[in-house]
Amino acid sequence: MKSYGYVARDLSGVLKKGLLQAACSNEVLNQLRKQGFTPISVKEISLNAKKAHQRARRKRIKSADLATLCWQLSTMLQGGIPITTALDIISDDTDNLILRDVLHQLSDKVSKGQPFSECIAEFPRVFNRLSCAMILAGETSGNLANVVNKLAEYYDNRDKVAKKVKGAMAYPMFVLSFIVLIVIFIMAFIVPRFRKIFDQLGGTMPAFTRGFMSFYDLLAHNILYIVVGFVLLTILAVSVTKLPKGHYWLSKICLKIPLFGKIISHAFVATFCRTTSTLLVAGVSVLDAFNILTGMTNNDIIKKAIHQTKENIEGGSNISTSMSQAGFFPNMVVKMIQVGEESGSTADVLDKTSEHYERKVDTTVTALMSLLEPVMIVTVGAIVSVIVIALYLPIFTMSDM
Repeated sequence: MKSYGYVARDLSGVLKKGLLQAACSNEVLNQLRKQGFTPISVKEISLNAKKAHQRARRKRIKSADLATLCWQLSTMLQGGIPITTALDIISDDTDNLILRDVLHQLSDKVSKGQPFSECIAEFPRVFNRLSCAMILAGETSGNLANVVNKLAEYYDNRDKVAKKVKGAMAYPMFVLSFIVLIVIFIMAFIVPRFRKIFDQLGGTMPAFTRGFMSFYDLLAHNILYIVVGFVLLTILAVSVTKLPKGHYWLSKICLKIPLFGKIISHAFVATFCRTTSTLLVAGVSVLDAFNILTGMTNNDIIKKAIHQTKENIEGGSNISTSMSQAGFFPNMVVKMIQVGEESGSTADVLDKTSEHYERKVDTTVTALMSLLEPVMIVTVGAIVSVIVIALYLPIFTMSDM
């Protein structure tokens, strides 16, 4: 069987693109005609092109892609364009092959009379529970265009917060990896040459150099055991974190790390406020909103707080009191929601609160970067200085004799 890429038009004249497996091109043409398509071109895909296509299909759909999709869909719906036509236009314009295929399937399903909310629910890896709930609320209220617009804002803001958090985590990991590579290079190529020089010179080396060379010998003779031990410890740590108690312990540790813990908690609070506001504006009930929020994090401490808040609300408490009893949410968020409940503007208050915490995440990331830069520079300098002093100290002492 060979792979063929085709371009065809359906009965309404809309352009369709895709892949089919067949023995020859004539078989592809027959398949397309049976499906009601008018073939325009059929080309065999080479092995390299097929691999490239498969790699492209494995690319995940990012928040930025979903934000762009929602912006375009909202604009077209507000302009009076039918949803099937809008989906076809957007699918032809997108570079992400997974999203393109999904949009083609959505268009086909909607054109057959299936509700849009039910269609997207069939693609949980692309559209999460929040998207499904909002689209359903938009269809029910007859305000789908505005709901999709709010969904676009949500994805756009989530993408910005995620990039800030990833940036904060990536910088120290990069510098730490750089330090490790420098040390490995010096230990593997520089120190052995100096060892030969010291052996040729003979004599008694300074105590500092002897201590450093003893450490080097210990490291060189046991490197295999050190690597194996590190791998085993890593496997053990990963296995422990997959257990319920281990994952709970890891969740607790993550929130306790200085600065990093603040970034994680503030980022979630910003996402929590933005998501809740978006859902409430779309007409989703508070309890359904908290059900959706449970799937927005993998941290067990935060999940426990959301569950407890939901249970308290079901028991008759208002939102602010329930969140206060959960013990995780900052006092400011609780007070702001209390003000929103009293004034009847909870969604607007949550939207403003999310903006405040997004700024706090930005400020904390900036502070972390400004603190890490000198620390990392001093660390690299200290490691290199120790090695240089240990290697050159015998030369200096010999020249003084």
